[in-house]
Amino acid sequence: MTLWRIRATVDDRPGYLSVLTASLALRGVNILTVQVHTTEHGAVDDFLVDAPDTLDEAGLLAAVERGRGRDCWVARSEARGLADQPTRVLGLATRLVHDPDATGEVLRALLGADEVTWRAAPALARPGIDGMTMLLADPNGGSYTLRRVAPSFTPAEYARAQALLELGATAARRSAEQVTVVLPDGAELTVRPAVADDLTAVVELHQACSVRSRQRRYLGGAGLPSPARLRRLLEPARGLTLIAATTGSGGAAESVVAMANLLAEGDEAELALLVRDDWQRRGLGSTLLRRLTRQAESAGYAAMVAHVQADNAPMLRTLRRLSRPTTVQRDGTLLTMTVPLGAEAPAAAKSAG
Repeated sequence: MTLWRIRATVDDRPGYLSVLTASLALRGVNILTVQVHTTEHGAVDDFLVDAPDTLDEAGLLAAVERGRGRDCWVARSEARGLADQPTRVLGLATRLVHDPDATGEVLRALLGADEVTWRAAPALARPGIDGMTMLLADPNGGSYTLRRVAPSFTPAEYARAQALLELGATAARRSAEQVTVVLPDGAELTVRPAVADDLTAVVELHQACSVRSRQRRYLGGAGLPSPARLRRLLEPARGLTLIAATTGSGGAAESVVAMANLLAEGDEAELALLVRDDWQRRGLGSTLLRRLTRQAESAGYAAMVAHVQADNAPMLRTLRRLSRPTTVQRDGTLLTMTVPLGAEAPAAAKSAG
C-alpha cells in the first residue's frame, strides 16, 4: 500500500462527498484523514489515503473524476502525514512561541510552501490568496509572500497562517518586553508583562506576603484576593500588570516576588505595588514603579494615581523617588497621590510650587 494526498473540489450538496468516497473505495483506497476547506466554488476536500501499489496517479485522478470531484491534485505522501492535523498545528505554534525567528520555517511547514519571502515594507496588494500565491500581513511590520506549485491555497489555510503570524508577533513582543534587572544589592530578576498563566504563581506570592503587606496593597483587606479578582489584575481590560520573578538554580520554575498594576480608567491610571516581604527595601518597588511610569507615558495617560495609607512609609518613599511633582489629597488615613504625566507635568509642577 502507498500513501497519497488527494485534494479535490466537490459541490457542497448532500451526498456528493459520499459519491467521491465510494468511487475511491471501489478501487481499494482507504481514506485515513480528511479535511474540508470551504470556498466560494465548493468544498475542497483534502484526503490522506492508503492506496494499492498497483494504483498510480492517473488511476487516482480517474477515480476522483468519476466521483464528481474536480480541480483534482494528487501527490505521494510520507508517514508524517499521518499526524493529527490539530496536533501538528499546535506543535508548530509551540515552536513559534519559543522561537519567533522561525516564523518563515513554521509557515513553510504548515502549508508545504515551496517559497516563503519576507519583505520589510507592507504589501502593496491586499493580503489574501490568489491561486498558488498567498500574501500575509506581518503584525510586526512588513509582509510574507508564500508560493507553492500545487495545490492552490484555500481560505482556511490563509486563516491558519495569519493566526500563526499573530501568535508569533505576540510572542516576539513578549520577548522584547521582558528584561533582566539588577538591584542595588546585585540580585537579578526578570521583569515582564503578566499573562493569565501566571495566576498560580501570583496566588503563591500573595500567600507568601505578610498580612500587613496585603493590607497596604488592598487598603485594609487582609485576606487573599479571589482567583477571579487576580485574573482581572493579571490581564486588565485597560492598563498593564508587570511581574518580577527570580529563577531557581538548575532550571527550577520561576518564583514571582512582586506584582505591579497599572489600571486605567479614562485618562488616568491607578497604580499599585505588592512586593514579597523578603524583597522589600531592596529597590525592587522603585524599579517597577519607574517601568510603570514609562508605560503610562507611552500609552498617553494624563496622570497616575495611587491610593496609599498614611502610615505606609515604604510606598511613600518609593513615590518620592520618582522625583516628579505630586499632588496629595487626604481623606482620614487615606492619601490619594496624583503624578501628572507628559504635557500635564509642567503645569502640575507650577501649581505644586
